[in-house]
Amino acid sequence: MSELDSDRETLAGEASDSERVSEESLRPRTLNEMIGQERLRENLAVFVQAARQREEALDHILFYGPPGLGKTSLARIVASEMGAGFHATSGPAIERPGDLAALLSNIEAGEVLFIDEIHRLSASVEEILYPGMEDFHLDLLIGEGPSARSIRLDLPRFTLVGATTRAGLLTSPLRDRFGWSARLEYYPVADLEKIVLRSGRLLGIDLQKVAAREIASRSRGTPRIANRLLRRVRDFVEVGRETQGAVALEAVRYALDRLEVDGAGFDSLDRSLLGTLIDKFGGGPVGLETLAAAVGEDKGTLEDVVEPFLIHQGFLDRTPRGRVATQAAIEYWRSR
Repeated sequence: MSELDSDRETLAGEASDSERVSEESLRPRTLNEMIGQERLRENLAVFVQAARQREEALDHILFYGPPGLGKTSLARIVASEMGAGFHATSGPAIERPGDLAALLSNIEAGEVLFIDEIHRLSASVEEILYPGMEDFHLDLLIGEGPSARSIRLDLPRFTLVGATTRAGLLTSPLRDRFGWSARLEYYPVADLEKIVLRSGRLLGIDLQKVAAREIASRSRGTPRIANRLLRRVRDFVEVGRETQGAVALEAVRYALDRLEVDGAGFDSLDRSLLGTLIDKFGGGPVGLETLAAAVGEDKGTLEDVVEPFLIHQGFLDRTPRGRVATQAAIEYWRSR
């Protein structure tokens, strides 16, 4: 590797680390800091207060909904509100029952274990997890063949917080062991505007209110996207700025247009899907695999990332025969 390539990798790594630090700094740390999801926050506050009054661990919680709505942030908030330690992992990372045993053996009473993408736990790990959640012990098989023996590992009472974007893939036995399941909804523009203004203050960006609202309106109802767009707007403003003062609406529109995010919040992949569905397949119906091949994108990305927002906005329907563009989608596409 040349010295120049090495320098580029170092700079890329530093930029990536900086981005992660920025994202972490924007996460709310308490229920009072969190904006939106009012009913969920109100219910969670009651459950936390009740558990603290009884001096018990909070019951297991499942958060589900589209990506970027704050499931990980809520898990951290649960630990913070309970004054407990926080451990995080993901379903694919727990490959064997022994991995789960090693993880749970390091947890102390009252602490929070967060498992992201919990629907991706293997069947063998999930079977071991059931008694851990319900009776707070693990039954492990040690050895093989005639010399194999079963041992029981007692666990302290802990809180498991699971998160998934695909609640329908959870097995009923696992889903039923959560004391509370909460769905996170897309955020309205008014809440996203507050989030953008808060993030702007934390990042040292002075935004006009109309500029913050413009970012919010193009953020697909998702705080993660709103914060990402805000950071990219900051980049354009810092490089091209000639005057001081609050970031104006025109500067935000220029940056978002450069990012190819239109007024509906659709990016190039959204428009590619809609255009392919309408122009190539006459509006559908068309199967997901065929549509993914035509767009040139993984079907999982379309199903988990692109389609939920299009369906929520009334631009796409899922039918037994395949995906269908709605009249609103056709009107949007023809008016471009």
